Amino acid sequence: MSFNNLKTDLNKFDPEISTYIQEEFNRQKDSIELIASENVTSKPVLECLGSVLTNKYSEGYPGKRYYGGNEVIDKIENLCKERALEAFNLDKDVWSVNVQPYSGSPANFALYTAVLNPHDRIMGLNLPSGGHLTHGFYTKNRSISATSTYFESLSYDINDEGYIDYDELEKSARRFCPKLIIAGYSAYSRDLDYKRFREIADINNSYLLCDMAHFNGFVATGLLNNPFEYCDFVTTTTHKTLGGPRAGMIFCKKEYETRVNDAVFPGLQGGPHEHQIGALATQLKYVKTDEYKEYIVQVLKNSRELAKHLIKFGFTILTGGTDNHILLIDLTNKGLSGNKVEKLCEIVNISLNKNAVKGDKSALNPNGIRIGTPAITTRGMKEKDMIMIAGFLDIVVKKGLEIQETSGKKMTEFMIELSKQENIDCFNMIKNDIKLFVNEFDFY
Repeated sequence: MSFNNLKTDLNKFDPEISTYIQEEFNRQKDSIELIASENVTSKPVLECLGSVLTNKYSEGYPGKRYYGGNEVIDKIENLCKERALEAFNLDKDVWSVNVQPYSGSPANFALYTAVLNPHDRIMGLNLPSGGHLTHGFYTKNRSISATSTYFESLSYDINDEGYIDYDELEKSARRFCPKLIIAGYSAYSRDLDYKRFREIADINNSYLLCDMAHFNGFVATGLLNNPFEYCDFVTTTTHKTLGGPRAGMIFCKKEYETRVNDAVFPGLQGGPHEHQIGALATQLKYVKTDEYKEYIVQVLKNSRELAKHLIKFGFTILTGGTDNHILLIDLTNKGLSGNKVEKLCEIVNISLNKNAVKGDKSALNPNGIRIGTPAITTRGMKEKDMIMIAGFLDIVVKKGLEIQETSGKKMTEFMIELSKQENIDCFNMIKNDIKLFVNEFDFY
């Protein structure tokens, strides 16, 4: 005898959730996905995520599990670790990797707790300058992330041209004396000078961490500078340019392996998500193929082409271009806020996110937007298609400005004006054009 729900299809057992999944499938299929931290993963990865691997509890590490029945799981996790080191051309006698973090934020915090004591000092890129919350962001009124709650943090910034100000970073580090310096970003378009980071870290006897969550695919294929040449630790997510499942990894020099492993388990997590680890192993196999290298090259071509055409439409791209998949757009000259553009784009099936730019006082009402090209490249879009996408963005912003001229700048009044039938009809026409465009490209 077996319980019926073991064999029942989702659409029969829970039609409500099944319907929502289908709705989300259609939304993704019919949308231009420009969120820089998103991608479209492969069928083999999805098969792993929906496999029996999710049934197994495996606290501990290969060969040292708390529970029995992990003989196969050990094989999968060891294979994943081997492929992770191979993907970034790392010597297994020099580097170790932990593939158990549930995502990038837990990976970062585990690394911090592995090498720092409470209230030790860290430095990371400021959030409005393109950094990440986990790099220690705080405001005058409160600590925003756990990082700034449990450690003393000081942010470094970009200069007026939009580039990291290494000279100012060095001056600040000499005064602040951080124990850890973080190189990495969430919304920054240029490569990093790890040699300079290393020099600054050595002056202060600091550890150097690279958070390559956004640009790991470029590192794996040699299109960006290699952080492993200079850093003590490298953390990453696995779902952005890498294109895998939503998970995290921590790379460390072998001398720190035990401390890092202990920080992940039992320090911060319980049993690892083995369906994620299996899916990650599968994607890491793909990362070593020529096809993946061609893909990353195309991601870069698309981001640069999109930047070129957006500039033609009068958009301000920070630093005037990009070395990776990210474009950070300052909308100040357009006169339309980032949250309004995000909302308008959402209505017409374009996904992007509002983003703070230097000088912004609110992350919820910023003057910028962030866009990226991994997902649209995965769908098969090429340089010529960037012209269309730039055109759609231009149309949306121009229409938004027309609405704002009538409504004024307050968001509540803007939304009231947006809800008028003539505006609804206009945006529906744009939406239909976008659906026709995007459905020319494969989606599962």
